[in-house]
Amino acid sequence: MREGELWRRLEVALGRAYAHAWANQVVMADLGGRTVSEALAAGIDCKQIWRASWETLGLPARDR
Repeated sequence: MREGELWRRLEVALGRAYAHAWANQVVMADLGGRTVSEALAAGIDCKQIWRASWETLGLPARDR
């Protein structure tokens, strides 16, 4: 998964305006205590970031 796809999925799940705010504020244990933005900056794989986000948001299995 590329970064653009990650952002597209977050925007679909949260709405365009809120996705970026959420990505900068919500810290996830599955990302080593990082936010989405921090995880991207640290070079963590986008697929791993999406899985952590998916789990945190409680999205349906079809969105995984």
